[in-house]
Amino acid sequence: MVRQNIVLGVTGSIAAYKAADLCSKLVSMGNDVSVIMTEASTHLIGPQTFLTLSKNPVITNLWNISDWRPGHIALADKANCFIVAPCTANFIGKLAHGIADDALSTFALSFTGDMFLAPAMNPKMWNNQVVQENIALLKERKCTIIEPESGKVACGASGTGRLRNVDEICSIIKKFYK
Repeated sequence: MVRQNIVLGVTGSIAAYKAADLCSKLVSMGNDVSVIMTEASTHLIGPQTFLTLSKNPVITNLWNISDWRPGHIALADKANCFIVAPCTANFIGKLAHGIADDALSTFALSFTGDMFLAPAMNPKMWNNQVVQENIALLKERKCTIIEPESGKVACGASGTGRLRNVDEICSIIKKFYK
């Protein structure tokens, strides 16, 4: 795989801990990875984890900017690949309807490269008509959806909604950039 400048978006799903493994593997594949976290995700895993794994500053909000350039816009200019994993129904809805009210959603609207979403949520949420309509809309806009797996999710429910295996996510990204 050719070295990519990847932005990894982490949202507030309990699967956020798996994003650390994804970050580590993407870096070990030779990519430059920068992480943008939603506020909700910081309640599940700390930014320091991603700083350590990526060796890049982690953006958690729009207001803590170290220089004059908004970090999310500077990253949009640099990055050629954007992955949101785990991707919540909330983020899917924001992206589908152009809502930019935090660093991650603002970055998403300023980014023009290849976009991948790896949803993770309760099976009832995944199967909700609104979520599926938003997914269809994003697919029409050429966003690659890395479909969730079927199985038991954190709350104990079973069905489709579990984050796809991290190795499979890496494989999909690697194949895309061959």
